[in-house]
Amino acid sequence: MTPFLPSPRKLRWGIAGTGGISRQITADFSLVGNADVVAVSSRHAASANEFADAFGIPTRFDDYSSMLDADIDAVYIGTPHVTHFEHARAALQRGRHVLCEKPIGLNAAEVRELAAIASESGAFLMEAMWMKFNPLYARLHEIVDAGAIGEIRSVRSSFGAPFPKDDSSRWKPGGGALLDQGIYPVTLSHMFLGEPLRITASGVVREDAVDLSQNYTLEYLGGRFAHGASSMVNFLDQSASLSGTGGWITIDTGFWFASKLTVHRFSVGKGEATETYEVAREGNGYVPMLRAVTSSILNGEVEHPFHTMEETARVFDTLDEIRRQITSNGQARS
Repeated sequence: MTPFLPSPRKLRWGIAGTGGISRQITADFSLVGNADVVAVSSRHAASANEFADAFGIPTRFDDYSSMLDADIDAVYIGTPHVTHFEHARAALQRGRHVLCEKPIGLNAAEVRELAAIASESGAFLMEAMWMKFNPLYARLHEIVDAGAIGEIRSVRSSFGAPFPKDDSSRWKPGGGALLDQGIYPVTLSHMFLGEPLRITASGVVREDAVDLSQNYTLEYLGGRFAHGASSMVNFLDQSASLSGTGGWITIDTGFWFASKLTVHRFSVGKGEATETYEVAREGNGYVPMLRAVTSSILNGEVEHPFHTMEETARVFDTLDEIRRQITSNGQARS
């Protein structure tokens, strides 16, 4: 974790978007030292005013560009994900530090373009993959690194839930299950197995290219593999597991924000032995990430080592190939 260095002032954050995720993030910012939310923007003045009043934010805008020109250091982007690339690019070009809700772009090319712009501007840039900063995952890495289950041989994870068919961007071109939900299983696979050698995927895609569900297998050297799935039209088991040569680890339902995991070992004669580890959630669960990002920016870093832009781009390489396969071979559904 990046060491925290005191700053003579707090980092001034602007919030782009006033939806549910922005509300949770803003509430969690109140638990982060050396961070102040000083501005918010929405497409509608009424929404910006209501949000600002609710959280005691002094400055509000009905235009994102105007907020970027205000007295802020960094911006959190919580708008619909089809807008993330443009909003992040605009902020970086103005020299603002950026924490962008996932997915940070629609494909790997957009991710790498943003990384290049950030490098040129000297601004911090990170996708808000809060799972990586969850204290449970810090404990998980310690357990795995200590050899508790031997060599990791496979990863299993899925995230599926039937979302109501509304006017949200999820149901519009550019939306879909893969980037909204599938990004978590794919990221988990990359965290513990790395980039796959081979990908096999299938799914259900509407005629307007909105993907409704997908499942995939990622293959690695030596027979290692990852199985994953995501859906926005039906439930899927939302737990996860890592299996190794000496045992396996299960992560509770909602694996991307879970607070508990269990280590399982088995031996002939003794049967199964388990150890459970649990961590306390701070705020809505985003506090560890927000604290780490704020510390990185105040320390003069341009990215966080837990989730670099190149690692993000590699995850998108995998997502791109899954999308290519399900678009080419997937079943159509209206």
